[in-house]
Formats: sequence, C-alpha cells, structure tokens
Amino acid sequence: MRKYLVLAALLVVVLLVVAPFALILVNAVKTPQDYAAVGPLGLPTHISFAGIKAFWTRADFGQVLVNSAVIAGSVAVLGVGFSLLNAYALGIGRVRGRRWFLAAFLVANLVPQESLIYPLYHIATQIDLYDSQITMIIIFTAIQSAFGTFLLSSVLAEFPPELLDAAAMDGAGRLRTLVRVVAPVSRPTLAVLFTFFFIWTWNELFIPLVFLVSNSNQTVPLALALLQGEHDLDATATSASALLGILPAVLFFLVFQRTLTRGVTAGAVK
Repeated sequence: MRKYLVLAALLVVVLLVVAPFALILVNAVKTPQDYAAVGPLGLPTHISFAGIKAFWTRADFGQVLVNSAVIAGSVAVLGVGFSLLNAYALGIGRVRGRRWFLAAFLVANLVPQESLIYPLYHIATQIDLYDSQITMIIIFTAIQSAFGTFLLSSVLAEFPPELLDAAAMDGAGRLRTLVRVVAPVSRPTLAVLFTFFFIWTWNELFIPLVFLVSNSNQTVPLALALLQGEHDLDATATSASALLGILPAVLFFLVFQRTLTRGVTAGAVK
C-alpha cells in the first residue's frame, strides 16, 4: 500500500511540474489561428516558430540573456566567494563576537527587500551607479552572501579539526589552508550555493525593475514584464515569452542537477 502511495505522490509531483511547462511549450509553437481553433489545451496542426522569432526580435532577447547571465553568474561567483571567506573566519577562525556577527547575518536575511529600495536607490544615484549592471551585482552579492555566510558558518563550525591540524603541521598558513583544505572539502555545499544564487538572481524582478531603466540593461524577468505591459501580445507570443524566460533557468538546473543532488545528500564535510 505504501509503495502505491509513493508512486501516486511522485506522479502528482511530476504532473504539477511538467504539465505547466508542456502547456507553455505547446502554445508557444502554435499559430494564432491554431490557438483560436483548438484552444490552449489542443495540439497544433503544425509547428510554427513565428511567435518565438517575433518575441526574440521585439525584446532584443539575445542582449537580455547576456545581461542576465553576466549579472547572475557574477553574483553566484562573488556570493560564494564572500560567503566562504566570511564563514571561514566565523566558523573556523572563531573570531571574537562570532554570535553577534551570525545574528547580524540572520537579521539581514529576514529584512524584506522592499525596505532596502529607497536607501539603495539614494546611494546609487549619489555615486552615479543608477541604471548599471554593476549596481545589481553589488546589491545581489551582498544579499546572497548574507545567506551563504549564515549557512556555511554552521557547517564549517563542525569542520574536522584533524584536517586543520594536519595542514598546520605541513606548514600551511590560513590562506593556504582555506584554498587547499577547506574549499575542496566544502565543494558540494559551495556548488549548492552557486546553483541557488544563480537561479535566485536570474529570477529576481523587483530590484531590477527599480534600478534598470535602460532597455540595454534589462534582465530576462524585467524584459518579459515590461514587454507584455507595453505591447498587445497574443496568447502564442505570450507563451513564447514565458518559454524563453524559463528555459535558460531550467537548462542551468538540469546541467547542475547532479552537483546539486550530491551537495544536498553528501553535505560539505566528509
């Protein structure tokens, strides 16, 4: 009985995940005439990429993809790097006032992003970094690093002291110990953080909506939202925009799925 319940639960999960994506894909390759004839649930009489091509050209989607990839990739790399450095000091270095630092990072994770918009906007305009991808990288790196530091600090606090003692006996300094011992052993957890940081930043809409006003700096979610608000798109073009918007994140997740699964199951310390 339990086996059938598990299979039923897996089937429900698959349907909830796959069905919306399949529906978007089917409608994205329909013509407006097919959509009017068979509706959103019917299969197209023939496959057409006209809606995808029209949206790609109208949104300058190639440039938008590059913008999102640069911002999300930079944030993922910098966020993991700063999280590791901070967690190394707090988890292994045991700096004075460690608990207060961890409490500060915890509070930073609990603060709503909406409350940060005005001071961040004021600072960005004062230092002439408004409407800049660099501003997005700095803001999101700080946000993601707060979460990464809090998570990694608890992990590195349980780091095997035998490995640290062996590195010290070999004459390794703190930097060499971090690069040669701590980082390789923590690679699964770092890979998980990298994946989450990339996807979270890629899907972010609210902050780029405030800070990126130029078309040349738009990210994927921002381009989708603004384009659908500015133009009267038919249902097939809307499906095409949704498909192009989620497909890169899905592909990225599939590429790093094994790394993500290994990091979740294995943990950071072996």
